[in-house]
Amino acid sequence: MKIVIMEANTLGNDVDLSMFQEFGDVVIYGESNPLENAERIEDADVIIVNKIPMNEDILKGATKLKLICLTATGTNNIDFAYIKKHGISVANVKGYSTQSVVQHTFALLFYVYEKLAYYDHYVKSGEYTRSDIFSNFDVKFHELYGKTFGIIGLGEIGQGVARIAELFGCKVVYYSTSGKNQNFEYERVDLPTLLKISDVVSIHAPLTEATTDLIGEAELEMMKPDAILLNLGRGAIVNQEALANALLAEKIGGAGLDVLTVEPMLADNPLRKVQDSTRLIITPHIAWATVEARNRCAKEVYLNIKSYLAGEIRNIVE
Repeated sequence: MKIVIMEANTLGNDVDLSMFQEFGDVVIYGESNPLENAERIEDADVIIVNKIPMNEDILKGATKLKLICLTATGTNNIDFAYIKKHGISVANVKGYSTQSVVQHTFALLFYVYEKLAYYDHYVKSGEYTRSDIFSNFDVKFHELYGKTFGIIGLGEIGQGVARIAELFGCKVVYYSTSGKNQNFEYERVDLPTLLKISDVVSIHAPLTEATTDLIGEAELEMMKPDAILLNLGRGAIVNQEALANALLAEKIGGAGLDVLTVEPMLADNPLRKVQDSTRLIITPHIAWATVEARNRCAKEVYLNIKSYLAGEIRNIVE
């Protein structure tokens, strides 16, 4: 059996991929090459892939292909009509990054909420050595205790964030983007209510037609002037132009983002106009990417292949 790993660099060069040699020959490509991708998989039995579109254009020559393993949970790069017609199975990975994303959510929050960029610069610039008092109150920040923490998308990650928010003494409310999620541990509210009452709004929803541009100018106007917006779902859930304008006009307190509409970030992204790090932090889609999570991801793919070969159903996407 031949396994072709198409985008190994998306897992990092510190993740050991030698486990896949148990199943047969393994060919590893670090990055996608649109001119060569189809040729690379022509004799593959299994493909391990992240974001490369799996459609007829790339798959039509892969006549031996039995299984596509995704190193991600999302399946929007899969042409299911084509793969079903040709008897190709698809397996994704689930749950591998939950703790990583929950942790990063609060890392982004506290960076902005406690104005850490300002105080870090205050000390490192030497200003603190010239101070006549032991502390500094120039830039105000607040406790999370007693605040309302609004979560958009209360799936596994959203629930993890909710539990931590409760430990900080927050009241948790949530909005179900599908309308189907009913969690009796927390109060479910509509989106306008969540935006109006929340001191922190944290997004952990998938990108769908219903969530595209879910947070735009009108929604940002509903938020408290000192509220913090966090997006760890998908970039296109928040309208970037509207968010940039809201931050520049100080209509909300700040934002922490790990996802953007187009990644890597485009040079003309309107959020680049916001240079105040006490109001905005953007990380390059790394919330999922702790060392532990990336290794769990690879292990999940390994187990998906092993179970498939044993005739079992494990993370097979229908």
